[in-house]
Amino acid sequence: MKKFLEEFKAFALKGNMMDMAVGVIIGGAFSSLVTSLTDNIINPIIGILFKADFSSVVLNLPFGITLGIGSFVSAIINFIILAFVLFCIIKGMNALMTLGHHEEEKPAEPAAPAAPTQEELLAQILAELKAQNTAKVD
Repeated sequence: MKKFLEEFKAFALKGNMMDMAVGVIIGGAFSSLVTSLTDNIINPIIGILFKADFSSVVLNLPFGITLGIGSFVSAIINFIILAFVLFCIIKGMNALMTLGHHEEEKPAEPAAPAAPTQEELLAQILAELKAQNTAKVD
């Protein structure tokens, strides 16, 4: 049991785990900012088209079924904003990571020996055939 607790402690206190925890907390806070942006700024602007609060726009179907279209579209807008911001952050982090790394120049590979030309090959074949014919005559 003691070994198990030591392994858990080593896992929980790793730098990556702490970074992930901070990222989750900041992500939650950022998510609430994006939700507020969508609910308080974007939805009222879109709601002008519907002459109502956009998040309360519903589609009434037969049998008393109502679909919260406005609420669903608000969630999609939140997702798109979050995805775009995360994309920009990851793209920036990748750029920073590559900025610090310089590729080492690889030594030039030795050039392969030049292959014989077609004329040289034909001349070798002709010489070989002549040698074979003189050997048969003798």
